[in-house]
Amino acid sequence: MIEKEILAMKRRSFLIEQYLTAQLPKGSYSFIELKKTPLGEKIIVHTSRPGLIVGKKGSNIQSLTSVLKTKFKMENPQIDVAEVESPNLDPKGIGERIVSTFEKYGPKRFKSIGYRALQDIIDAGAIGAEIVISGRGVPGSRSKRWRFMAGHLKKSGNVAQSFTDKALTVAHLQSGAIGIQVKIIHPDVILPDTIRFKLTKEDLKPQVIIEEIKEEKIEEDTKKEKEVKKRKSLKVNEIKTGETATS
Repeated sequence: MIEKEILAMKRRSFLIEQYLTAQLPKGSYSFIELKKTPLGEKIIVHTSRPGLIVGKKGSNIQSLTSVLKTKFKMENPQIDVAEVESPNLDPKGIGERIVSTFEKYGPKRFKSIGYRALQDIIDAGAIGAEIVISGRGVPGSRSKRWRFMAGHLKKSGNVAQSFTDKALTVAHLQSGAIGIQVKIIHPDVILPDTIRFKLTKEDLKPQVIIEEIKEEKIEEDTKKEKEVKKRKSLKVNEIKTGETATS
């Protein structure tokens, strides 16, 4: 009985996510989170553009809540919009951005688009990132799969499964379908092979820096000034003696 209830809950949450993805504008959100609270069921939509989700005076949210009550029989559904702090570290947002550029300008310059998106991810502070563009719509007769990679990205193990954000988006073009797979390791992830140095008590003590004034340099400077003054006085005396001799 418990297994059937769990499967029914998972199926229901999947159908809710599928319905929301169909109703919300394309590429307007990152991911959807479902939570149960004492007041009812909460749906959190994570997005970098909250204005598209909310609509004019909250019209989109009001229509979605009414449909969720009737179609999915949700008790007091609450839709919250959470803004994504760094859009360049969101794999789905990056994938949707590449899809929109392909649909507008075509896939001819897919290499420059891929490298530019990868550079944006690394500039945002990611430890590692990978973008794979593949499909029939990719121009060129040699290869139908191109991989753009930068930084340090784990392919197996706990880091690859639990701490790597992944997203898959598809661009449907006249030449064919193109799949864009994006993988990102966030900057706050601590890798198991990272070396960290521990500070001792002596390192934490405040160090007093004493600047020593070198007297030798001062003495040398004063000697040089005196020599220059002597030379000037000798030249003046020579000029005076020369004038008296001519007169």
